[in-house]
Amino acid sequence: MPIYEYECRGCHRRVSLLVRSVSQQASVRCPGCGSAELSRLMSRFATLKSEDDRMEAAADPSHYGDLDENDPRSVATYVKRMGEEMGEDLGPDLDAAMDEAMDEGGADDEGPGGEASLSETGSGDEG
Repeated sequence: MPIYEYECRGCHRRVSLLVRSVSQQASVRCPGCGSAELSRLMSRFATLKSEDDRMEAAADPSHYGDLDENDPRSVATYVKRMGEEMGEDLGPDLDAAMDEAMDEGGADDEGPGGEASLSETGSGDEG
């Protein structure tokens, strides 16, 4: 009995569902919103990398080349890429937060709670 991965077209949630038969596959629904509009995804597969290899790849400075820490879109893209590199599923909540940050794309220069970020106020750790 295979487990298939789907993306819901209604809520864009990624779900894994146990499908007992071919006939049941036609009647799967999103557990989040109940939509029957699901598109089947290619499931992830494991690669043989040691923990040290993954850490070394994550520490590679070439990964930071296009990172602008003042741009939410850039940071969101970087976080998603690092999650994939580490082989971690970041979960739907973090994915949604990253997508929201990518949509904002730097339009909001204030930090959480409407306060300016430390880099703007100059009150970060300066030695």
